[in-house]
Amino acid sequence: MTRTVGDRRVADGSSRPAATPAGPGARPTARSRAGRAWALVGLGGLLVALGVAAACIGVAGVAPADALAAVAARLGIGASPLGPVGDAIVVDLRLPRILAAAAVGAGLAIVGAVMQALVRNPLADPYLLGVSSGASVGAVLVLVTGLGASLTAGLGGIGAAALPAAAFAGALLALVATLGLAGAAGGATPTRTVLAGVVVASAASAVVSLVIFWRADGDAFREILAWLLGSLAASTWASAAIALVGVVLALPLLASGRVLDALALGDSAAGALGVDVRRTRWLLLVACALVTGALVSVSGAIGFVGLVVPHAVRLLVGASHALLLPASGLAGAIVLLVADTVARAAFDPRELPVGIVTALIGAPVFAALMLTGRVRS
Repeated sequence: MTRTVGDRRVADGSSRPAATPAGPGARPTARSRAGRAWALVGLGGLLVALGVAAACIGVAGVAPADALAAVAARLGIGASPLGPVGDAIVVDLRLPRILAAAAVGAGLAIVGAVMQALVRNPLADPYLLGVSSGASVGAVLVLVTGLGASLTAGLGGIGAAALPAAAFAGALLALVATLGLAGAAGGATPTRTVLAGVVVASAASAVVSLVIFWRADGDAFREILAWLLGSLAASTWASAAIALVGVVLALPLLASGRVLDALALGDSAAGALGVDVRRTRWLLLVACALVTGALVSVSGAIGFVGLVVPHAVRLLVGASHALLLPASGLAGAIVLLVADTVARAAFDPRELPVGIVTALIGAPVFAALMLTGRVRS
């Protein structure tokens, strides 16, 4: 004989609930949680090791101990064995680029994981709201008018911020347009938000194409193409700082794991669990757009990192967003750091835009995930 307690059936005379099969929403055991925590430690260690390796790789090869000594010397600890030129290569050229690549990769992967949960769509990525297309409009306008070069000549470092500032402003305008259109159409539901983002992205892409066709030539065209394909070649300490600000903006998203787990079950289920679905979705969408705008303003639209990395990381740590978000951030930093190092050093003396490398890596990986059933609608 059995009796019903709540929504479970237990045997008479026993207070132990009947076993339930494990599934995507099952609570991980203490052992599995410990294993996944160690996965985060492993990813963090790998990121540090790859960062040191990236500082050593290039036309001017540097030993790891010498690269670390050069960084320490810049911090006032000891003396550098590399000399002024070697110090400049490691600390002023490679290190800002390494930090920018890690920051952009981490931010894009975290935002991608959040967006996939918010709109419940495995194809969601950080650019779903049209943010990257809006940023492209701002960047292209600065490049074709020569405004950035003029301001840099007159104002120095302040003028150099014209390009990321214009890109970020374009990203914000795209966000306002997307959320405004979704709201006017009846509310920012997942489907309406996606459709509004497609409309805004298409309109912004048309504006970019028109500006390029009408005004761009010579050096401006090459700069625009590199920016649209995604590149970290022009990274400086200032742009690395902007990318790190983007990661700081993404840190609150790491605390949204339980809310995202609830939203992944559907709006009705999330509401029953006490989540203010409409307010939460708006806040998270705005946060994601701000992070993406800050990152895209220094790197351009680098594809596949925010799309593929969260799916791959789910194989490592599971579907719980409390672990998925930080693991995605670390894995995204690793992926983009490796891709940028390949783009910088593998084809010397030419350098590829890093967006080409991420596409060459990301497309077959995403196809493999699909073919093995790891990506489901």
